[in-house]
Amino acid sequence: MRPGLKAILFREYGGPELLEWAETEKPVPGPEQILVRVRAAAVNPLDWHFLRGTPYGFRLGIGLSKPRDPRLGMDFAGEVEAAGSRVTRFQPGDEVFGGDRGAYAEYLCVPEKAAARKPANVTFEQAAATPVAGLTAMQALRDYGKLQPGHAVLVHGASGGVGTFVIQEAKQLGARVTAVCSTRNLDLVRDLGAESAIDYKREDFTKSGRRFDLIVDCVGDHSLADCRRVLGRHGRYVMVGAPPGRWVSPMDKAIAARLLSIFVPQTMTWMSAKMRADDLNVLAGWLASGAVMPLLDRTWPIAKAAEAIRYVETRRARGKVVLVAGAGS
Repeated sequence: MRPGLKAILFREYGGPELLEWAETEKPVPGPEQILVRVRAAAVNPLDWHFLRGTPYGFRLGIGLSKPRDPRLGMDFAGEVEAAGSRVTRFQPGDEVFGGDRGAYAEYLCVPEKAAARKPANVTFEQAAATPVAGLTAMQALRDYGKLQPGHAVLVHGASGGVGTFVIQEAKQLGARVTAVCSTRNLDLVRDLGAESAIDYKREDFTKSGRRFDLIVDCVGDHSLADCRRVLGRHGRYVMVGAPPGRWVSPMDKAIAARLLSIFVPQTMTWMSAKMRADDLNVLAGWLASGAVMPLLDRTWPIAKAAEAIRYVETRRARGKVVLVAGAGS
């Protein structure tokens, strides 16, 4: 083992206190992989699902009694140090961003298709904040929401990591955006491009009497029946977030949404992002033009990932939380 190469590891399920900033072997890229020196990594709700092993059914895929893979993190940005023999798009020295398991580390091997070139006008921190949240927003709007220019979109949980991307990307796709957030974030979501904003502390959007072509729900705290009240007859509801639970939540609501779609004219569904090179390149283009930019709430040294995850678990972050690798980690 080469000394000094470290990664955040978790060897059993539980809280952030179990995370270790531990020495590990330097990974070696396969033929279709690139070796990335990680400069920044972003925190996502998926991270604490892996860490806690919840909902418990999740453990069927990641390990029943303990995690089969002790690495954590998905979003990364950094520099290519080496490329596999079949890699054609990247070479050493290229600055890249993307997503793959194990991003909370000094080095990471990722498939070529899971990365894109980082635009020169964005920082590593901004690039790392983009992949999962940016792709979730894009695929929710375009693939699941079938968004068309002029559509009315409501974003519930508009000031969070995904919500801030949904507002900006919906505007890029020609939609009219209504954002639901707390009082302190009303000006923020308007600045991002929302035409109107609803303070959830003062108004229940499901009782507004308005109708929307698409609801992108990043919170999931209203019933499906309530959300249907504000959908047009052939509107679409896309759930990308929900309150976490130990046993089945949020999967119970995801399943219920898809079953309900069989019996009602609206489309009700749940989705999670797929890491695609073509979509990452679209995000890179938006970043390069300044049309879409991540909102950074806070940064921590990567060695303090536990503190960052605790903060994200409060569900109070405005935009994204990022871990910075390198000096001082």
